[in-house]
Parts: sequence; C-alpha cells; structure tokens
Amino acid sequence: MVQLFFIGVILTLSAIVFTVFSVKKDKKKLVFPCIFAVILGGIIIAISCVASVPTGHTGIVTTFGQVEDYTFEAGIHFKLPWQEVVNMDNRNQKATIDLSCFSSDIQEVEVTYTINYQIQKSNAQTIYKTIGTSYFTTVISPRIQEAVKSVIAQYNAENLIANREKLSAEVKEILLEKLALYNIEVLDASIENLDFSDVFTAAVEAKQVAEQTKLKTQIEQEQAIIIAEAEAERAKIEAEAAAEVKKIEADAKLYATEKEAEANAKLSASLTESLIKYFYTQSWDGKLPIYMGGDGGTSPILDLTEGVE
Repeated sequence: MVQLFFIGVILTLSAIVFTVFSVKKDKKKLVFPCIFAVILGGIIIAISCVASVPTGHTGIVTTFGQVEDYTFEAGIHFKLPWQEVVNMDNRNQKATIDLSCFSSDIQEVEVTYTINYQIQKSNAQTIYKTIGTSYFTTVISPRIQEAVKSVIAQYNAENLIANREKLSAEVKEILLEKLALYNIEVLDASIENLDFSDVFTAAVEAKQVAEQTKLKTQIEQEQAIIIAEAEAERAKIEAEAAAEVKKIEADAKLYATEKEAEANAKLSASLTESLIKYFYTQSWDGKLPIYMGGDGGTSPILDLTEGVE
C-alpha cells in the first residue's frame, strides 16, 4: 500500500505540474488528460488509505513493520497510507498430516492425523508478533509430529489397532497443552488411519484367522460337552423315574397282597364248622354218597346234618 500511495502522489503531482504547464503554454489539448491524471492519482491515494478485513479475520495494523496496539474487525477501515493491514484467520481451520512412525516393537506405521484448530482472536497480535502468519508450519505441524510419534512409540503394533480412540485422546491431550502456549486452541483431533506393512498385515490376519478357528473349536467342544451332560442328565432322570415307577408298582402290589391276605384272614376267622356244614347242605343234591366195602357191601353215609340246629 505504501508503494501505491507514492505512485498516486507522484501521478497527482506530475499531473498538476503538466496542467499548470499546459495552461501557461496555452496547450488546451493537454489540460483534460492532466486533469484526468490528477483524479486518477487522487483515487490511488484514497485506495491506499482504505483497508478491507474479511469475515472471520482479524486485521493486524503495522506501521513500517511495527505492530500497533489495536486491531481491525471485519469490514472496511481507513488507515494511514503507510500502514499495512495483515489479515489473521481466526476461524475453525482443518489440516491433515501424513506421518511415518514406529511402534514399540519397531514396526513402521503410516499415520494420517487430522486436527481442527483455531487461533485465539484476542491474542492475534501476539501470534503475529511472535510467530507470524505461517503458524501452522512453524508451530502446529512440528507439535503434531512430536505428539503422534511419542504416543505411537508407547504401543506395540497389535495394540495400536485395538486402541485407536485411546491414541487419539492421548495425542489431543498433549496438543491441547503444548499449543495453548502459542495461543492456539485445539477444537478436535483424531487419527484417521493406521497403515502397516504388507508383511505385518498378513501376519495379523493369519493370527486372527487362527484365533477365530480356535474359538470356533472351543465353542463346538463346549456345545458337545453341554449336549453330553444334558443327555446324561436326561438318562439319569429317566432312570430315576423308571425306578420310582417300579417302586410304586411294587408298593401297590405289596399293598394289594397285604389287603388280600387281610381279607382272607378275616374270611377264615368268620368261617365256623356249623356255617361250613350249612353251606354244604345248601349245595347238596339229596343223593347220599356210597362207599364200597371190601366184600361188595355198602357202608352207611355219615349224617352231615348232625349238630346242625
């Protein structure tokens, strides 16, 4: 802007001189071009006194390289022609870095790391004074590399795969502390990708397949054991049930035998000699039985009604 200002001044002064010279020499044809040059020079001088600050930026005002103690907000501002306005972006910014690191077991790991950051608007002047506008290259990128490599080096390659979220949290915690010293806020950060060598990847896949096969075999064995135990338990229950049924049947048979014996005993106890003779005579058909003697004679029949009243 300083150069533009001096161009405008030189153009304006030159145009004024030529205008005066043209008037004195009565060269009216040169008057209008000179007047146009004066107007153009004035416009150039006016432009050099105006600064524009875009939305989401802070204008840092410098006078011959010296940073002033005030800043410009977004919009159009008037300044001295020899002053410069440097626009510092204070919006949420995103950057992605690809790094090559080593795990604790010396496995090479390609890491893609993404960070969302923002400079502190109130300290934009301090950032410009101490770092300048290339604060990402000067401060943020080196701190990211340092933090990521130091965290990756604490884990072996297998654990890196299983602890990606934990890794991101640990790196972010380091960056929050370190970048705050430079008035830079970390809004979010994450490990987007972890890539290992083809040999290591193949070894991990083979190990996972072996573990899955082992797990499947264990599950099948456990299922077989459970089925066998269930069959044994069922057989035991069935045997116990059959034994119980037999016991019940035996008890029922014994009970029936005992009842029958008891009934027979009661019946035997109720039968007297007179009652037996009575039933006998009731069933007699009136014919006397004949007994043959040794010489062909007969013997008299016994009187079965004797004693019957």
